[in-house]
Amino acid sequence: MENSKELRSWLDEMNLDHPLVIAGPCSAETESQVLEIAHELKDTDVNYYRAGIWKPRTRPGNFEGVGALGLGWLKKVKEETGLKTCTEVANATHVKLAIENDVDLLWIGARSSVSPFIMQELADALEGTDKIVLVKNPVNPDLALWLGGIERLYSKGITKLGAIHRGFSTFEKTKYRNIPEWQLAVEFQNRFPDLPLICDPSHITGKRDMIFDVSQTALDLNFDGLMIETHTDPDNAWSDAAQQVTPERLVQIMKDLRIRKVTETDSSYRSALENCRAQINVIDDQLINLLGKRMKVADEIGVLKKDNNVAVLQSRRWNEILGNMILEGQERGLSEEFVLRMFKAIHQESINHQETIING
Repeated sequence: MENSKELRSWLDEMNLDHPLVIAGPCSAETESQVLEIAHELKDTDVNYYRAGIWKPRTRPGNFEGVGALGLGWLKKVKEETGLKTCTEVANATHVKLAIENDVDLLWIGARSSVSPFIMQELADALEGTDKIVLVKNPVNPDLALWLGGIERLYSKGITKLGAIHRGFSTFEKTKYRNIPEWQLAVEFQNRFPDLPLICDPSHITGKRDMIFDVSQTALDLNFDGLMIETHTDPDNAWSDAAQQVTPERLVQIMKDLRIRKVTETDSSYRSALENCRAQINVIDDQLINLLGKRMKVADEIGVLKKDNNVAVLQSRRWNEILGNMILEGQERGLSEEFVLRMFKAIHQESINHQETIING
């Protein structure tokens, strides 16, 4: 499967002058709602109209989709607007009904891609189809599991494939609904450069006001497109209201996004440079987060020292850390001078935190 150019052919054949755009409501709620949003999007850059027909919810009792009834609404979308349609499938019955109703693109959600059993069932049901099939990353950050699901589809002769990066679940409270773990997406691209990769900023952020920034990061990292949940009345949406944008906002986002335009003479350089810079931005963000976590642990140590009347500075411990980090740094091509400066600064910040706690 690796380096197979046929995996990208369906996207190249579209000959787009902008990133692929998949947009529409999180859930198909009513026929009028589905059609109203579609008509708002028909003259924009949207390439596929998305709507959730079956909605796997974390807990029962929440709105779980209108079911097969909504497939007829998607047919009307195609008839009235000419937009191609897509929806999520989670079992063989969903696949059968979606294909029968001529849905153009099917995606497999994070709750399905996490299970090899479900992925195999879907691969068996999709065997022989010429539909485009996109696979969202599993809920947990497991690159092998994500790739394994795609390989199951490919082994059944499905070549119109792609992946959707929608972030990963975490117990930690962060600014994201699902942390992006961009380094996994970068590794995914390195492993399968010919497999189209789409970003789902709606599910990564969980907040509409963050969608632009995450979309820009995705494009800076050479993603091929975006899936953005769009609703004419997002605040009153039946599911995931906080992360949906209006059609007007979607159009503005697409206008404001910086799409790289390069000349023939410097295209390779600029593309490589922007990709490297985007990766550095991601890593820098991770460094700040890690340093923040380290200081929280230092605060906990400060509380312990205060409660037990222990001095802030523990020279033996500090020297052990410094010696180990110098050796670790040398193995990674970092100079001793740099490691000393960096860890002295980190150590001083830890001391400042602990002194504040002890003397506060």
